[in-house]
Amino acid sequence: MNNSRFLWLPVTLVLLGAAAVVAATAGKPQLTVMRVGSRALIEGPAANFTGKATIDRQVRPDASQRTMGSLVSFEPGARTAWHTHPLGQTLIVTSGCGWVQVEGGKKEEIRPGDVIWTPANVRHWHGAQPDSTLAHYAIAESLNGSAAQWMEKVTDETYGPKDVTCKTPKT
Repeated sequence: MNNSRFLWLPVTLVLLGAAAVVAATAGKPQLTVMRVGSRALIEGPAANFTGKATIDRQVRPDASQRTMGSLVSFEPGARTAWHTHPLGQTLIVTSGCGWVQVEGGKKEEIRPGDVIWTPANVRHWHGAQPDSTLAHYAIAESLNGSAAQWMEKVTDETYGPKDVTCKTPKT
């Protein structure tokens, strides 16, 4: 039951961002619709990713907002480098099969519907398993203009064997 509070975090973050936009435009009703295909997709920077990852920045009302959200899509075997978030991060897995690991912890399989909360300043990585794509929403808040601190890449040894089969059906 204690973990259920983390399910409300993404909703709360989005609502706080929406409330700030409404307050900033009081008296001038505004609505922003970001259509599929109208947002620029960016490749995950080679310094922060191993393999190919595509980032669709979806929650970023304007530069004054701290809440950021992106749909990150990983090709098989692609993964982030080790990193931290100053105010934590929520991942919501939408498809595929992947792994997430905190430094010193067990590598955990993640599947569609899983919600992962990483507390502030906890060193971790996440990405697709070798035989599956992975897509997840990543939601974080920036502090002093930064939502992540990137570190060295995850080694092949830490990532694990290349002949692993996802334990769940591919989506």
